[in-house]
Amino acid sequence: MDQQQYATATEICLRLSGRLPDDVLGAVQAHCFAGEDEMAIAALLLNLQYEGVPITAEEAALIRVLLDDPHDPELAEVTVVDSPPTLAYRFSPTAPADAPDPAGADRAITAEAALVGGRRVRRAWREPLPEAANPATWVYLVQVPPGVDELRARSAISSRLWVHRQEKWPVEVMVEGRLLPPYQAAAVTAAHQIWAAA
Repeated sequence: MDQQQYATATEICLRLSGRLPDDVLGAVQAHCFAGEDEMAIAALLLNLQYEGVPITAEEAALIRVLLDDPHDPELAEVTVVDSPPTLAYRFSPTAPADAPDPAGADRAITAEAALVGGRRVRRAWREPLPEAANPATWVYLVQVPPGVDELRARSAISSRLWVHRQEKWPVEVMVEGRLLPPYQAAAVTAAHQIWAAA
């Protein structure tokens, strides 16, 4: 995967957040970051088909950039729609009383965010609507400056969270100044800031 393809893969993952299951998207991102291109693309196409997740023509064109064969029949099996699906979640700065305590995860994530060049970390509670692919959970939104490798940052933050806390929460890494897809835009709008670089 060359630099342009890597950037394209990063963009596709950003767009598909919330539409694919968190674990599936995390695996695709991890494969991309590790240079396991064939595994990343196979996992992406297989799960888009299996989960019945539609993509737009623009997203299909982005995926085609990653394929050895731009006419790959696996991509032809994915449903293409005119516009992105309606957002299937509501976001809030606070969670229900029975939600997991995020304090430990906050500490682990902000510590690693500082090491990878993060500018700020926000947290939002994600509440799924009936058609959502994922359950209710805390979602972390890490803002980084241009030039930071988003997949590397996400991998480092998620790894630290697992090693130190044995916890897995969705982590969205976003470059400041870049237009956000609806999922991240909604989450950021509702989120509570828990850390900012000095």
